[in-house]
Amino acid sequence: MESQNYKNHKRYVPTYHFFFFAVCLAIFVLSIISFFQCAISYSSSILFLLTSIALLILFYFARAFPLRAQDRAIRTEENLRHYILTGKLLDSKLRLSQVVALRFAPDEEFVPLCKLAVEQNLSSKQIKEKIINWKADNDRV
Repeated sequence: MESQNYKNHKRYVPTYHFFFFAVCLAIFVLSIISFFQCAISYSSSILFLLTSIALLILFYFARAFPLRAQDRAIRTEENLRHYILTGKLLDSKLRLSQVVALRFAPDEEFVPLCKLAVEQNLSSKQIKEKIINWKADNDRV
């Protein structure tokens, strides 16, 4: 496996991110067409449309809920790491997106980068770009 860095740290599961999304979208488009053309009975086309909308909502939340839980775990882990390194909790001014980006920083870059992120209100992209020695996170999907 290639070592992780800023350019390759995003991970995709092709069957979920591309195939399943394409199928959900195709079903939605077909249900819209069916609804307006009334190719099948009116009640069936409404049912088809509502089912496709529910499928798209399911697609979104099947990804959003686990990511939210992972973000909470990352915030806790990074807060603990900061406490171990400095004896203090992370600055409360850090946004969750910043903390999530800081997880890629090794211990020697972590504390100074935390301070810089607060002082300059860095975006998660800017934080990741400033990391010199990338610390891989291969667990997040």
